Amino acid sequence: MKNFKKNIKRSLGGVLIGVINGLLGSGGGMLAVPVLKRAGFDQRKAQANAIAVILPISIVSCVMYLIRGDVNLTDGWSFLPGGILGAVIGTFLLSKIPTNILRKIFAAFMIWAGVRLLTK
Repeated sequence: MKNFKKNIKRSLGGVLIGVINGLLGSGGGMLAVPVLKRAGFDQRKAQANAIAVILPISIVSCVMYLIRGDVNLTDGWSFLPGGILGAVIGTFLLSKIPTNILRKIFAAFMIWAGVRLLTK
């Protein structure tokens, strides 16, 4: 019964992450980290696993937006080289930054993003 409840909570967390990702782009990743932490992951593993969770969800969202005609891939390609470079740098830095600092950086980014959304 305990595993059943845990799986239900994780499934509901996945649904919530998917909905947010579909609505906000990859914003579901910001929600995935706290959900994964509640599931028992430490900060570093939660952030790393959030990518593994968000990648397939983002692909599904992208395909749905492509079907609806809301995506122009030509516009997005210009961001890809810098995004790939940033992903490599970020992956390297994740293993170098202490967990307590990483948690603070993540929290600061969430606050900055929230304030920016409210003021723009």
